[in-house]
Amino acid sequence: MNDWPGLASGFAAGILLGAFFFGGLWWTIRRGISSRQPALLFIGSLLLRTGIVMLGFYFILGDDWKRLLAGLLGFVAARLIVMRLTRTTGGNPVSQEADHAS
Repeated sequence: MNDWPGLASGFAAGILLGAFFFGGLWWTIRRGISSRQPALLFIGSLLLRTGIVMLGFYFILGDDWKRLLAGLLGFVAARLIVMRLTRTTGGNPVSQEADHAS
């Protein structure tokens, strides 16, 4: 019995779901800084991102615990990748924008 194709597809699905979730979080934070209604943006984004990721884990990864674990590992890997790609140099981007506003 060869589980590698299922585990690899679970890991890939986890990476895609994680990239969507954490990339969407990064986008929301960047837009929420200058939004007129940041609470609505943050709550709407949270509900949308969480809903899509939960449905993805349920329908794509939910039939086998090994595939689910591979998906969770992919999700965490996507978090690390998005953190690395969105890292800014020179400190906190929020404080930098606040300094430019004054």
